[in-house]
Amino acid sequence: MEWGKKIQQLRSLLSERMFNVVILTILGLITYGLLMDSIKPDTYDVQPFSIADRTITAPKTVLDPVKTEDERERAADSINDVYVFKDEVVNNQTALLSSVFDLFIEAQKQTKIVKEEVSSNASNTDSSTETSTVDRKVSLTIEEQVTYIKAQLSDNREKTIINELTDREIQLLLELSLSQIEGIKENIVSDVREILNSRVRETTLTDAKQQAAYRVTEYDFPQDVIRVLQLMIRASITPSELFDEEETELRKSDAKESVEPARILQGQVIVQKGYIIDREVYRQLELLGVLKNNPTIFPYLGLGVFVLLVVVFMHVFLKRSEEDVDIKQAHLIMASIIFIFSLLLMKGIRLVTELEIPNLSYMYPAALAPMLIRLLINERVAIVQAVLLSACGSILFQQSVGGLLDLEFALYSLFSGLAGVLFLSANSARSNILQTGFVVSVVNMLVILSTIMIGDGTYSQIEYVYFTIFSLVSGLLAAVLTLGLLPFFEAGFGILSPMKLIELSNPNHPLLKKILVEAPGTYHHSVMVANLAEAACEAVGANGLLARVGCYYHDIGKTKRPKFFIENQMSGPNPHDRLRPSTSRDIIIAHATDGAEMLRKAKMPKEIIDIAEQHHGTTLLKFFYFKEKKENEDVSEQSYRYPGPKAQSKEAAIIGVADSVEAAVRSMDHPTSEQIKKVIDSIVQDRLNDGQFNECDLTLSQLETIKKTFSETLNGIFHSRIEYPEDEKKEKEND
Repeated sequence: MEWGKKIQQLRSLLSERMFNVVILTILGLITYGLLMDSIKPDTYDVQPFSIADRTITAPKTVLDPVKTEDERERAADSINDVYVFKDEVVNNQTALLSSVFDLFIEAQKQTKIVKEEVSSNASNTDSSTETSTVDRKVSLTIEEQVTYIKAQLSDNREKTIINELTDREIQLLLELSLSQIEGIKENIVSDVREILNSRVRETTLTDAKQQAAYRVTEYDFPQDVIRVLQLMIRASITPSELFDEEETELRKSDAKESVEPARILQGQVIVQKGYIIDREVYRQLELLGVLKNNPTIFPYLGLGVFVLLVVVFMHVFLKRSEEDVDIKQAHLIMASIIFIFSLLLMKGIRLVTELEIPNLSYMYPAALAPMLIRLLINERVAIVQAVLLSACGSILFQQSVGGLLDLEFALYSLFSGLAGVLFLSANSARSNILQTGFVVSVVNMLVILSTIMIGDGTYSQIEYVYFTIFSLVSGLLAAVLTLGLLPFFEAGFGILSPMKLIELSNPNHPLLKKILVEAPGTYHHSVMVANLAEAACEAVGANGLLARVGCYYHDIGKTKRPKFFIENQMSGPNPHDRLRPSTSRDIIIAHATDGAEMLRKAKMPKEIIDIAEQHHGTTLLKFFYFKEKKENEDVSEQSYRYPGPKAQSKEAAIIGVADSVEAAVRSMDHPTSEQIKKVIDSIVQDRLNDGQFNECDLTLSQLETIKKTFSETLNGIFHSRIEYPEDEKKEKEND
């Protein structure tokens, strides 16, 4: 049973969407299974602090977040704290100290009003005295000066400097003269400014205060005064270079970001045989996902996403075809089978690589699948499949599990597949497939040469020999397998490929030779109809090659009784003149059904059989109908119609019109362009009115295009010729 029939049976059980889901699911599962071994990492059964029984290397490159964080912390710790010198601190502290001494000076200058009694004589003769009160300014006492200072400091910042001074210590300073206080002020403020300008930090604050206190010892004052001044200068020394937390954190953050992430590199030795597997080694093995008790699932998830993309791309590009649903589903089955078969070839070659033959993967016939798809479906799907198979090959032939994809093989496979698509015409004969195989071999060698030169690699002479042999075998093997598998798909799926059509158009085909020998007029008529139909089909987007080949065979039924068809009546009487109209009708109508039967027996494609059976549709055999009607008014029109069916495709409908048009125009004597146009319009309109186009998808716009194409083609065939004068003809004949 043909695969097409089995698919049809399955299709009848499932909806269109469910059918596609089932096929694509099977494709995805098989693809996943074939690729899974290539991404499955090696695992080890080891425990912490055990002895490694083998040298373990990293199967892939991974980021090490723990080590990365450690290196970033070290980089941050290497950054020194940022300190900023503050001029305003120096200015504030010196101004504050200066204002304190100004307060002492101001206290000494303060006075108060006291009332003083003054006695005087009343008169010169009187010995008695009178007492009066007089206001007099006097300086404040030391105690009053202390009180004044404290009162002034109660709400001021200066209080911080002398806050810890006792009243007695304040008095010691107040007992100094104004000039002494002013001298102290000048010296101590200068010392404080100098020390603060030396960038005092919190960490050096104690040393700075000791330095300031030491400088005061050089003043020429009593020890009690020196001690008070030391207390004041110590209180005035504060950090002038302050810690900038924000800038420090920013620099540490920049240092962390500048650290490149730590990686465990592919091929890096994690632990050597005989060494202890310490905690750090065990952590790295765990991170790599190579421990049996903690395997990683990410490769499997990644492969699942990859296979899903492959299936979706395959479905989308096949779904966009404008073919019928049945043809789309047949294409889906074919594309899936070819895809899986190609993966199996890759898998087989991958297994053979264990023989340690270098670069054996280049023997894979990468152009096989694209060439088959190009011939069986279309160029777009072929290119997509070439890309998808190249991606799959990069996974299958990667150098090590979890390592980088084999991009060299991916490029090799992609260019090889594209060469097979681009250099193989859809209308190529089978002999041209081998030529395409040689072209693919040359492209293979050029791709290998380019990758070697880009990588600046050096290889031995034997490796170059292998490269040459494998690239040649790849191209030729793709061509041979294409030739071998193409008939299987054509027969199994009932596919009428362009290559098959070209073979059927060969004049040496037995049926065409039969027409040529037994009905030469029909053969010539078929060729003329083929020219018309092919041009019209291409003008409206139908299959021009199918129309041409269908025309060659559409009248094969006439070979049973060739003399009863006018194109084969070279001379002599017309046999229909001696027959009843009904008998002539049966003979003429039978050529459609006889032809279809002959084509079935010859196992011709269904499309060719349909054209032979449908090209007359259910049209009326007018000549014999009206001839019969003259004798019998009650004759049924239906009895003089072809049995049909009506044309089901554009090609069959166009061939039917071309058949009638060619016969009508050929019967005319020197037809003009206007006459040809009128005949075409009449035949098309008659078929349109008769409903012969009701079951095909021709539009009125396309019918106008078909009429225009017929007219242009026939005008080219029946164009006017120059007639020579009689005397010139004779001269030419004498010559």
